[in-house]
Order: sequence, then structure tokens, then C-alpha cells
Amino acid sequence: MKTRLKGKVPPGTLVWPFLGETLEFLGCQRRGFPAVFFDTRLQKYGDVFTTHLVGHPTVVFCSPDGNRFLFANENKLVQSAWPSSVGKLFGSSVIVTVGDEARRLRKILMTFLGAEALHKFIGRMDSTTKHHLGQYWLGQQEVTVYPLMKKHTFAIACDLFASIQDARAIAELFHNFMMVCNGVLQVPIDLPGTRYRKAKLAANAIRQQLTNIFEERRIALGNGSASAEQDLLSFLLCNTADGEKSMTDDEIRDNILLLLYAGHDTSSSTLTSLLKFLAENPHCYDQVLQEQLEIADSKKEGELLEWEDLQRMKYSWKVVQETLRLQSPAQGAFRLAIKDFTYAGFTIPKGWKAHWTVNSTHFKSEHFKNPEKFDPCRFEGAGPAPYTFVPFG
Repeated sequence: MKTRLKGKVPPGTLVWPFLGETLEFLGCQRRGFPAVFFDTRLQKYGDVFTTHLVGHPTVVFCSPDGNRFLFANENKLVQSAWPSSVGKLFGSSVIVTVGDEARRLRKILMTFLGAEALHKFIGRMDSTTKHHLGQYWLGQQEVTVYPLMKKHTFAIACDLFASIQDARAIAELFHNFMMVCNGVLQVPIDLPGTRYRKAKLAANAIRQQLTNIFEERRIALGNGSASAEQDLLSFLLCNTADGEKSMTDDEIRDNILLLLYAGHDTSSSTLTSLLKFLAENPHCYDQVLQEQLEIADSKKEGELLEWEDLQRMKYSWKVVQETLRLQSPAQGAFRLAIKDFTYAGFTIPKGWKAHWTVNSTHFKSEHFKNPEKFDPCRFEGAGPAPYTFVPFG
């Protein structure tokens, strides 16, 4: 490959063709110090270097400029690259497709999932949250937060995506969904007893549940007992984005499956981290509590939250942002080079992977003063410099 390149690849290590440096990379992740893997190589090679991860030569970008370059060249020089297990489990979803098909699916989904469209669901989420708190939190001296957050965010996702509110149906979906979560990033060995096989069977069980819901919903839409705007499922069955081909039933199933995974998994981990940081920083907790009480006092008895109320949660939002900086639910992502290209004088060959990571900016003092400190006020005013705060890319 090097003989056909016009330039040199970034410095680094390309050893052991399949494993490469994967074991060290995963080991740092498991020990809770993912930045160590990147920092040691950043100091040795600079802010763009080569490694070998999960069977692929990979170029790691460790700077705001590198982040900007990758994000700006999506579907031009690079495209999303997920482990093969993700593609196999989520089928025809937007996370797997590329090019025009990905743009079509994303346009349809964002018609429903955009901020403006979600305004009308705020009260619905508020109602579900109050019910959850009353059932699991009120009157308890101690709770285990993360499992409860997973239940709560999953229930909200089920309601918004398909109006699933029956406790038994949610419990069945949740059981299967935990099997999917446990196997989604495993090596896709399709043999009895493997996590991947269990995840595959669970994903198919969820698809069957969704198929049954589809049939009931089409009948309800036909007789007027369901509306086209009540949830994502009705929207997808009735609508398309302007000029776009409708989603097939397979695409709807796969994308709802994906959104259940993405929508509840990152939210539950972020909310858990947020509560941990507030418990460790009482002065921040007091400010959040005061802000929330002021909003609660302005509401009538039984009145649900609205978009305008969320706009008043300015300090609370800074707490969310600082939580995402210190404990990002996604540590980074991979891209696939779809053609040879150059960056910083180096050549990245077609077929290689590119990787961006929050660890290269979120914890660096040149971008965030006292980066280990939980300080929501750092997001006041103009906030962080562009491409330094990238919790979701």
C-alpha cells in the first residue's frame, strides 16, 4: 500500500495485524482511564498518529482542528464506520446506511426528532417522569440510580416512539433490549451461548413485537382512534419528509430499534453521572434546586412543563454540559476513509479507519482550565472554543 501513496502515513505503531494495540486500548477503557492510551501516543507522535485497532489500521485525530476536519468531511472523505456487529443487529437503520440512503432516512427521522417537533412532547415526558419518581424514588432513603435511570429513559422512549405504556409490554421489551445492549459491541460470533447470538435473537424478538404493534396501529389510524402525530411510529407510517420515499416496514423497525438503543442508553448514563456530580458538589446542587423550585412555583397545580420552562433552566443546562464534558456517554467514534486524503502533511489511505475522541480535548488544560474540576460556570458566555467540546461529535 505504501508504494502507491504520494505521501507518508502518520507516525505510530502498526503491529500484530489483527489485534494490533486493541488489547491495550480496551484495557484502558475497562480500567476507567481511556485517556491514558491516547495521551502516551500523543506525547510520543503528536496530535495525529497511527495505531491498529480491532483489525484495522487507524489514524487517531487528537485536536480541535482534527475534529473539525473529520466532521466537515463526513461523506466526502470519510463515512461512519461501526463494528460489524452493529450493522448486523440494526439492519437498515440510519446508523448503518451511507450516502443518499443515509441522508434520506436522516431527513425523515429529523422531521419528527428535531427540536421544534419535540416541543409538544415535553409535557408528556414530564408526566412520565413524575410517575416514575412517585413509584421508585419518593419515600426511599436510598436508591440505586443507574438501573432506575435505564428503566425510566426506556419507558420514555417506548412512549414517544410507539406509545407503549403497558407495564408488561415495556418489561418484555426491556428484557430483550438488555440482551441487545450486552451483545451489540461483541465480536459477531453467531454460535449458541455467545452474547452476539443472544443479542441477535433478542433483536428479532423486538422486531416481532414491533410488527404486532404496526398491525394494531394501522387499524387505529384507519378508524381514527390514533393520530398521525401521536408518536414516531404513527409519523413514519403516515408521512415522509418532503420529496422523500417512504420508509419500508423493515426500515421503520430497524430505526425504532436503533433509537430505543441510542435514546435510552446515553441518556441513562448521563443522568446517572449528573446526579453523582451534584451529590459531590453541594453548591451546584443548591443552585439547580433553587432554579427548579422557581419554575415549579410558577406553575399551577398539575400543570406540566412546557418548552418555555426548559428555556429558563439555564444553570441546569450548564450542569448537563459539564457532565457531558467530564463523563461523555460516547468516548469517540470511528470513520472509514472512502478515498485517499491528506491531513497535516500526512496521507490517510482509502480503507483505513479514522478515530476522534473526547479525551483529546475535554481533559486538556489548554482548552478547559482545571479540566478535572466540575465547574458548570465554564459554559457561561461564549463557552468553549469550537470543536473542543464534542460529547456527541
